[in-house]
Amino acid sequence: MREMFLLRLFALLSSLLLAGGCDWFGRLPPPGPEQPLVVGLPADPVFQQNAPDSEGMEGFSRDLVAEFAKELGVEVRFVTHTNHATLTDELRKGRLHLAAAMPVRDTPPGVSYGPAIIETRQLIVQHASALPLDDPARLAEREISVLPDSAQLPALQALAIDPPPRIVVRNVGEETDLFAGVARRRFDLAAGDELHFDVASNYYPDLGIAMALPDKLAYAWALPTEMTDLRERAEQFVTRARLDGTLRRLHDRYFGHIKRLDARDIQGFLEHVRTRLPDFRHAFQEAQEISGIDWRLLAALGYQESKWDPLATSPTGVRGLMMLTGETADRLGVINRLDGRESILAGAKYLAMLMEELPEDIKQPDRLWFALAAYNLGMGHLRGGRHFAPGLKRDPNLWVDMKEVLPLLSRPEYYERLKSGRARGGEAVIMVENIRNYYDVLSRFEPIYTPPSLGPTQKPRPEKKRRTSARG
Repeated sequence: MREMFLLRLFALLSSLLLAGGCDWFGRLPPPGPEQPLVVGLPADPVFQQNAPDSEGMEGFSRDLVAEFAKELGVEVRFVTHTNHATLTDELRKGRLHLAAAMPVRDTPPGVSYGPAIIETRQLIVQHASALPLDDPARLAEREISVLPDSAQLPALQALAIDPPPRIVVRNVGEETDLFAGVARRRFDLAAGDELHFDVASNYYPDLGIAMALPDKLAYAWALPTEMTDLRERAEQFVTRARLDGTLRRLHDRYFGHIKRLDARDIQGFLEHVRTRLPDFRHAFQEAQEISGIDWRLLAALGYQESKWDPLATSPTGVRGLMMLTGETADRLGVINRLDGRESILAGAKYLAMLMEELPEDIKQPDRLWFALAAYNLGMGHLRGGRHFAPGLKRDPNLWVDMKEVLPLLSRPEYYERLKSGRARGGEAVIMVENIRNYYDVLSRFEPIYTPPSLGPTQKPRPEKKRRTSARG
């Protein structure tokens, strides 16, 4: 009788554990119809960010994993942890199916890595005012700050410098925060990777490279070793994503623009954020309400056009803070192009109109990049560039391809075949990429704007069909 009771108790507990998504030992069963793919992500803003149009998150890792989950036909659940060591521990305990954006190092027991998704140089970073180091021996007894569980420690140890540098572990958050300490002269040197350095340089222009460390660092997916079927599916997916352009497209979406501006550009921008943006912040936020476009993206566009100068005038006749042509201003009912608020509201409406004109096959965020290019080129030239794309084996609906096509519109063998004539397509590409950089900086330092709730007697503005973010 006692044995029968124990057997029933064991069966009950097992069914409860399985219903909760774990087996008897607390390990996840493979993903399937009843079990979502559970993915661990590091709390790293380079690989995942707050989505500007919701309370959710977005980013390179999330987008790639979502594509994988779609291929598997399962739901996905993301879990964020503070560091890579915790993610590794959760993998070994079977509480995650995979961990994304993991630096590949010596493989820990119970964990295996898939193919590399991103490769980047490893660097020692210093203040921009210092001269680069031409000899590793000059690191002797210098203080080098690293994050806990730093991926750069093996590379630093491989330098075999005598006397060695002093390695100081800083629990400051993530890698861009570590580099911020160097820019602010709180730390002498810091070790990290080039991808994080490029992103951080757009926020902190006082950063420079002291020297590169040996060997590149690869980021990959990590999985528990016992999930062999899932690991094989993941390896096949990553290999295919590299071949079919998925990795290239996502890399361009999140990282393709980050080297466009130099330190002087960023310094000037940050100064104008402090001195000029306050005069127009409310107008940009009002423009978000009527257009549905993130005010920080509109501000980035305004800065690219005029550096937030309401009296700006170009030799071609475009004028005002948003650099409207006379024809566009008349079309939008603008009375005074040199009135900052009026220009901002009209520019936002015009950008929204351009997005509406684009074919439905162009999805976000590419849709926004195309509209920005048309803001500069005109829709006729943009259509002309899209017409040439298939013949050049480029996708006319992807910005990563069209930014290679548009510069060709300045060459006679292309523009002579266009009704709209010659176009400075390369300038349009530079403009779009600059705006993406300015938007990223504003997104880090300026908060999302949430319009006030509409009162009971107010009607919603008809233009507000959706809020569009710079990343989609």
